[in-house]
Amino acid sequence: MNIICVVTDTLRADYLPTYGNQQVIAPNLTAFAAEAIVFEDCHAASFPTVPTRADIATGRFTFTYLTWGPLPQDEFTLAGALTKAGYTTMGVADTPFLIRNGYGYDRGFDDFIWIRGQREAAGRPDVTSLWKEEDDRFAPQTFKAAMDWLERHYDEKFFLYIDAWDPHEPWDPPAHYVKPYLPDYQGEQVYPAYWDWEDAGYSERDLEIGRATYMGEITMVDRWFGLLIDRLKSLGVYDDTAILFVSDHGFYFGEFGIFGKSRFRWPDNSIPVMEAMARFKQGAIAYRTPKHNEISHVPLFAKIPGYEHRRVSGLASIPDIMPTMLELAGVEKPSRVQAQSLLPLARGEVDRQHDIVVTSQSLADTAGNTTLIVDDSERVVVEVSPSTIRDGVWDFLYALEGEPVELYDAVNDPAHQHNLAAARPDICQAMHAKFVRWMDKMGTPEAYAAPRRRL
Repeated sequence: MNIICVVTDTLRADYLPTYGNQQVIAPNLTAFAAEAIVFEDCHAASFPTVPTRADIATGRFTFTYLTWGPLPQDEFTLAGALTKAGYTTMGVADTPFLIRNGYGYDRGFDDFIWIRGQREAAGRPDVTSLWKEEDDRFAPQTFKAAMDWLERHYDEKFFLYIDAWDPHEPWDPPAHYVKPYLPDYQGEQVYPAYWDWEDAGYSERDLEIGRATYMGEITMVDRWFGLLIDRLKSLGVYDDTAILFVSDHGFYFGEFGIFGKSRFRWPDNSIPVMEAMARFKQGAIAYRTPKHNEISHVPLFAKIPGYEHRRVSGLASIPDIMPTMLELAGVEKPSRVQAQSLLPLARGEVDRQHDIVVTSQSLADTAGNTTLIVDDSERVVVEVSPSTIRDGVWDFLYALEGEPVELYDAVNDPAHQHNLAAARPDICQAMHAKFVRWMDKMGTPEAYAAPRRRL
């Protein structure tokens, strides 16, 4: 069968109607999910943007041995496997880091189109100065390029990878997408603090504008996703095509006091507003940022020929979509792939495939390191962010030996309002032991595992 994988950026699961949010306007994704398998408990693994793409490309939990950076030459890739299996393979992306500076995420594809301009302080103003209408924006361009390619190649066996960075900030959709959420909207833009919003001097109104423009971008992405589905139907290939829709991580809009997905400051102690990107090319300072459900819980829909709609409650992890697509294509999963195909879960043959799922920044990001964390500018790590370990009953946040830990009842306290670590040290010990066993199973380099072998 044909295969399409659509990846968006920064789309929280709880900002879609399918996961219970009735404020957000997303009729096309809602209709698609009603025909698809809906994975209710899918979480990011490697965080954030580029590490997630490494997970998708390789089916591995790459945070255990890689940091943000180029795709290593020796990695077995999904695109390469499908090309070898006889698929016509195409990637279309406006995500700004995938093929610049030798990052190599186009490897294995027959062809790859990059839509320029999403990089905040390096070329974006040059591109946005040309905008006249909605079609000029990034997500519309990306989906339009994909639809045009389909019109030329729909009669071939194809794998199409679509990577739209929206609804990632800057949030600047056309005003008509924002006004349903904020009727008095006058075109204001708010760039997130990437810090504690009150300490950074942000107001409740800033958060309100941020949420409204973010939801506006979701609605814009939804419209163009709907046009993609219509194009597949008009070409007569929708019923013969497996379509997976996923996002890489979420975002905090004031939860836990944070406005952003990470916390960092510039060397002059200023907050990371967009204008500062041009001043500080390196040397930002990274601080502890927990990965609660607002960050880790992502949407995952899979419309697969021959499979009926159902909602699946078992734990899933983003790397799982790579072996899932290999199985759909009839390609044997190589031993190097660590994740598991989700098809047994989708068929109801099993009710769980993971003892735990882990969401984490690179385990190489230790205090004192200068590393790439959230883009291709260097950050100095002052505080190590905890990994989040989930087993379906408990959510456990752990960084390094001796660091504070957090423990939450995943079933009764999904908002993580009551830290039970002090009351349940036995559960903390058990969850930590699961994490250590998991690191060993994944072949984590001892230099990264050693500081995490004890509570």
